[in-house]
Amino acid sequence: MSSTTPATEQLAQVAHRLAPLGSTIFTEMSQLAQAHGAINLGQGFPDFDGPEFVKKAAIEAITAGHGQYAPMSGIPRLSRLIAQRFATDTGLSVDPVAEVTVTSGCTEALAASFLGLVNPGEEVVLFEPYYDSYPACLAMAGATPRFLTLRPPEFSVDEGALRAAFGPKTRAILLNTPHNPTGKVFSRSELELIAEMCRRHDAIAITDEVYERLVFEGEHVRLATLQGMRDRTVTLSSMGKTFSLTGWKVGWAIACPKLTAGVRAAHQFLTFATATPLQHGAAAALEAPPSYYRTLLDGYRKRRALLVEGLAAIGFEVYPPQGTYFVLADHTPFGLPDDVSFCRHLIEKVGVAAIPPSAFYHDPADGRNLVRFAFCKNEQTLCEALDRLSALRR
Repeated sequence: MSSTTPATEQLAQVAHRLAPLGSTIFTEMSQLAQAHGAINLGQGFPDFDGPEFVKKAAIEAITAGHGQYAPMSGIPRLSRLIAQRFATDTGLSVDPVAEVTVTSGCTEALAASFLGLVNPGEEVVLFEPYYDSYPACLAMAGATPRFLTLRPPEFSVDEGALRAAFGPKTRAILLNTPHNPTGKVFSRSELELIAEMCRRHDAIAITDEVYERLVFEGEHVRLATLQGMRDRTVTLSSMGKTFSLTGWKVGWAIACPKLTAGVRAAHQFLTFATATPLQHGAAAALEAPPSYYRTLLDGYRKRRALLVEGLAAIGFEVYPPQGTYFVLADHTPFGLPDDVSFCRHLIEKVGVAAIPPSAFYHDPADGRNLVRFAFCKNEQTLCEALDRLSALRR
């Protein structure tokens, strides 16, 4: 008998809390797309670069010798600008020293928030479909998710289901608005209901607001601004989506000092500090004039219309997003049994990659009729993808 352990067994050494989660669907679909030369409308990264003035600031920081550890909570200039922008948006005063923590992307901010603020066995209310790192973060924290499903076409919050999801073990609710992958922007009335439940059950809210600048319809209301929520909300965001620099992984958490203490307790042992030159670049980004955001939104509004109208013309039932840069559509008119087989067919036979949303549901059956496309791409890329997708009509 060979003494060599098979590769499959070597790869199987995964902790029990993470083993059921498997590998991320984004890695799987992107690798498949690359193997087949498919246009990647799956993973949410732009195929164009971020602004020159942001990159220049990071380069200048490198040449100026800013290559050592940054302060654990972030370089002072960036923390100050994050606090100032939040105050401008909300009217809430923020202490950049005591209430802002710079993290390695919003993903790390999420992990630090759960690890630092949620105890094993406590419950977290989680809307689905969800970004796939959410249940992984909960698993690492030993928390129990209570799923609340948003259903097409409106993806509205079911008040009865929300009230039922809260209980004596509820520690937190995780809210992503604008919401990936549905593109939903939670209404003020829905947020008021969430705030009411947090106050009633003495729960905190962790809000993922990375798409805060990409709102096409409705109003982006920050949960922290609602009655009683300033001191029970951890507001998370990043600069990657707004400035098309997703690989920089510069994010932040804003919270009152007692909640910030929990976030930093975990952050200091996860990454301690985020890349120093990139923090200088992020600071330059946050000094962008209002015209930058108007141009950004105008460009994405055009791309959204191009993809939504193109998919509808091909035969998809499309759910136009109110925000983000994703579109959910119903693929069932094309006869494939589920989202995974449909997405594999798209990559292998049509030459376009998308994401099967069943990976974003506790019960995959809830997402089997859907497919997610990203429109954070050049218009030329989107047109070529739609041209390939038109083969579905034949």
